[in-house]
Amino acid sequence: MLAMGEVHTGLLQNSGEISESTCRQVLGLMAGETVRVSRRPIPHALSPERLTGVDCALPSASRSRIRGVGTVVSRCAVTGGRVAQGSSYVRVVRSEADRRLPWSHYLSRPGVVEVLGKAKAADLAEGFVGDPAPGCLDMGAISGRFLDLVQASPLLDRRAPFRIPRTSLRWVAETGEPSIRFTLHTEQERTLRLTHPGPFTPAVVDLCEDLATHDWLLTSLLIIVERARIGATPGAQAVARLAPAIDHLLHLWMPAARVEEWLRPFWESLERQPGFTRQWRSLVDRVRDQIATSTLALLSAATEAGRR
Repeated sequence: MLAMGEVHTGLLQNSGEISESTCRQVLGLMAGETVRVSRRPIPHALSPERLTGVDCALPSASRSRIRGVGTVVSRCAVTGGRVAQGSSYVRVVRSEADRRLPWSHYLSRPGVVEVLGKAKAADLAEGFVGDPAPGCLDMGAISGRFLDLVQASPLLDRRAPFRIPRTSLRWVAETGEPSIRFTLHTEQERTLRLTHPGPFTPAVVDLCEDLATHDWLLTSLLIIVERARIGATPGAQAVARLAPAIDHLLHLWMPAARVEEWLRPFWESLERQPGFTRQWRSLVDRVRDQIATSTLALLSAATEAGRR
């Protein structure tokens, strides 16, 4: 029928970038399982996957009572040693038996939730990205719990260089004529409706996580620039407030770097509208211009003082 998930993204609670070996330990959530690490084009570490059993109502735009039983796949990631994510997803399918089966059946199908009874994919999709009713499958709670688990690691010093709220991205993916719709709802909440060619694969999850990463980076840079109050505060003070962005964020912008080729046109569509990279470069230019202006002012002051 469809796939749906939720990604929570935030700043890793550490004073600086963590190393690859520390990433492996922080994300080693399951004994005996391997943390996958890639170094190019940007360091990225991905935890082993965990399963959460669910037997609950599924979100429905019509508020119909739709029961789903199965397992949710969850994982955590650290990008660039700085950005942490908790991500959960499921594929929703119709139950062939149309009755509750033993847990052994659902455990043999990881990441699949079977619908018991009648349900329409459009109703489920709209219900999930809309306003899910209380008591329905809460993917955000699952993703948030796993991200909290990573953030609570004793290997992190919990002295983050700045405070930025987490963002959440709820997404729904279906098979059909390619289309993508990204929507900002609040400062922290986003939704994504994606229709892709061919069957669902984990590469779709990679795309959603990559989008969530870069949306968080853009949101964080916007917040830091706003806090700097450029033009309303002395140059040196504004630069000091911009320093965290320079030290911890600017080098992380690499959209679609880990997205499979067949899914990159979706990123290209988002680059046209709303234009993620265009806005990012505008903010980066503003940060660098402020630093250059402040530096010139300091050099001018020093030269003037030397003439006296």
